[in-house]
Amino acid sequence: MALVYHKELDLSTSFAIWKIEESADELLAQLQLKEHEFSYLETLISGKRNLHWLSTRVLLRTMMNTDEYIDCQVDSSGKPYLTNFPHHISLSHSYDYAAVMISKHKAVGIDIELIKDKIERIAHKFMNREELSFIDQDRIEHLYVCWCAKEAIYKLHGKKNISFLDHIRISPFSYEGAGSFQTSLETEKQINTYTVHYDKFEGYMIGYVADNE
Repeated sequence: MALVYHKELDLSTSFAIWKIEESADELLAQLQLKEHEFSYLETLISGKRNLHWLSTRVLLRTMMNTDEYIDCQVDSSGKPYLTNFPHHISLSHSYDYAAVMISKHKAVGIDIELIKDKIERIAHKFMNREELSFIDQDRIEHLYVCWCAKEAIYKLHGKKNISFLDHIRISPFSYEGAGSFQTSLETEKQINTYTVHYDKFEGYMIGYVADNE
């Protein structure tokens, strides 16, 4: 697996992107899995799903830079967390790439997506009218930034009761290939604001966010 992208947001927060080039056996050889993890792997269809799960764990181990066993669990909402390290984590994958974001002190969220024209057909399902009105001439890329941003916010929040369309708001911004913009997560209890960052890489879009606190 080759490291193709790495970025530090601050002294305790960073993310990395890897290109998946190994077989499942080669990835397995780099991990310290226990019985419950092998049992879960057996439920996955061989191929990309298997490779995605393994590659995010190998990348996580690489970023943590440890030889210790990493107990990566998933809560009832599907949010991954570590039981034996203090770090917050977020995992993502798309086709030939895996992404991991970690922070010692902040909740984080990351999403990576292969850019495809089909996103225009579903834009109305995750963007409201006000948000769609600021999409500029680079429509496909601009829409993917918005999708990745909302996915990253969703992962940071980590609860199932959040709707991309109804709860996550994106402030108007111009697409420039890389940059940042303001977003908000609006629930019945409170409104939280975030700065989401994005980068385009090798035909993929990356959106990532760290908690302001």
